Amino acid sequence: MAIKNNPLADKSYLFALKIVTLYKELVSANNEYVLSKQLLRSGTSIGANIAEANGAISKADFSAKISISYKESLETKYWLSLLKDSDFLSKEKADMLIKDADELSKIMFSILKTTRISK
Repeated sequence: MAIKNNPLADKSYLFALKIVTLYKELVSANNEYVLSKQLLRSGTSIGANIAEANGAISKADFSAKISISYKESLETKYWLSLLKDSDFLSKEKADMLIKDADELSKIMFSILKTTRISK
């Protein structure tokens, strides 16, 4: 699902795919359903809200959707850390995904600063 000239949408979509794959692994290998479901919801919500932002009808609407995506990325990092610290997820895999979420967060925070300053 590539959107022309939209690296954030592309990165968030690829991140969501990684989260879906991880969810399937956690469920099948570890029978872990509670934390992994929370991770699935927040991790895929990032890209879904970015997609909504791309269809925003105003600057305020755009900013609100990016803000939700930003918060979802913070929540996703929380679930990844919890899965790592409870030994459901390896440190290496968790750190890689947290790094990806951090990258998305930084891009979104930059967008938020720009859109809110230019009001």
